[in-house]
Amino acid sequence: MANLNKVMLIGRLTRDPEVRMFSNGGKVAKFGFAVNNRRKNAQTGQWEDEPVFLDCEAFNRGETGKLADLVEQYLHKGNQAFIEGHLQFDQWTSQDGQKRNKLKIVVDNVQFLEPRKDGQGSYSQSRRQDASPSDYDPGPSEPSHDAGPIDPPPGKNEDIPF
Repeated sequence: MANLNKVMLIGRLTRDPEVRMFSNGGKVAKFGFAVNNRRKNAQTGQWEDEPVFLDCEAFNRGETGKLADLVEQYLHKGNQAFIEGHLQFDQWTSQDGQKRNKLKIVVDNVQFLEPRKDGQGSYSQSRRQDASPSDYDPGPSEPSHDAGPIDPPPGKNEDIPF
């Protein structure tokens, strides 16, 4: 049986990232994230946003992984972002002896959607763990539509019936 554990969300940070260092040199950035579910109010007939609040964690992994550093440096409360990750179920016993649990998102990839502070576009390229912020050029915000159709090279794909 196949399994898939993947989450892709666009939303806003509900709090600034909190960063913790590990004794082995690793790092984690924990932050709150909110997305909206749209639903129609049966009484008024109007569409309403219903917020969903999530806990997220981004790690520096390996010698080249810098995702926690990027989150710490560039994301702040209120910033919009695309996050891609997977769900993780945490269980623990609280200080008063009660069993607790929560579902959180472990971030694998981040795309910053807020404009740069210098006003030159947005972080429209995906933030890889092994990249530095200077590796990113905002690029065009929309694809160009002025190019005509692309034909296959002559002599290629002639035997394909469609």
